[in-house]
Amino acid sequence: MSTSTALELKRISHFYVNDGGAALALQNLSLTVEQGEFVSLVGPSGCGKTTLLSIIAGIILPTEGSVQVSGHRVFGPSPKVGYMLQQDYLFPWRTIEENAVIGLELNGTLTKENREYVLHLLNQFGLGAQKGKYPTELSGGMRQRVALVRTMAVKPDLLLLDEPFSALDYQTKLQLEDLVFETMKSHGKTAVLVTHDISEAIAMSDRLIVMAPNPGRIRKEIVLPDSIARSMPLRAREQEGFLQLFHDVWNEFDAMESGGAGNAVTTG
Repeated sequence: MSTSTALELKRISHFYVNDGGAALALQNLSLTVEQGEFVSLVGPSGCGKTTLLSIIAGIILPTEGSVQVSGHRVFGPSPKVGYMLQQDYLFPWRTIEENAVIGLELNGTLTKENREYVLHLLNQFGLGAQKGKYPTELSGGMRQRVALVRTMAVKPDLLLLDEPFSALDYQTKLQLEDLVFETMKSHGKTAVLVTHDISEAIAMSDRLIVMAPNPGRIRKEIVLPDSIARSMPLRAREQEGFLQLFHDVWNEFDAMESGGAGNAVTTG
């Protein structure tokens, strides 16, 4: 694993066992993500996207294979990995500032310097004036901003984003896409996004991973052209080639539905 590699998955396979028997959720999946790279995972339901994020986060251990984050083997949850979910899970009895620092409290690292960093992030995300308010006083979009601040407060090496915008109205979703993209790039963060929205995945990513189901595996990799990858997500949708990439990914979904075979192809 090179010093510039943020995440390395080696031959990940995972079985779920229940009363009905064993089900293979992921099979022999390998992936490398470089420092500062933004990678999105897309694919039909049942292809194991969220299971894969849970394995990367150390919430569940894979049946086979290994995960390394910043050169260290993952055996459980770690401050090196931040995980942002579709729901914000803010505590209603805590103020916005108190919610934002809870990870630091749990880690025992709530120093004056780290609190100042959280206040800086709140200001950066337009939440400085709301720091003394409670979650019920904020809109859904603002609550998701707080959730992002809480995730970034512990300064993780890797951020995992599991459908973080799917519950928001379209305008708020587009605004948050731009905010998250700009924040990741300005802070040099590495991110892995799971989304069902093909346009979102193309607009935000440096690289797109199309996953196939039954069992979950990588079907195709697409490296986004610089004109799209370097543009803010809203503007990326206007770039030449965006629509063709959308159709390419859509065709992969169609082929999976009709039982067509996939292949690992990288385009740029």
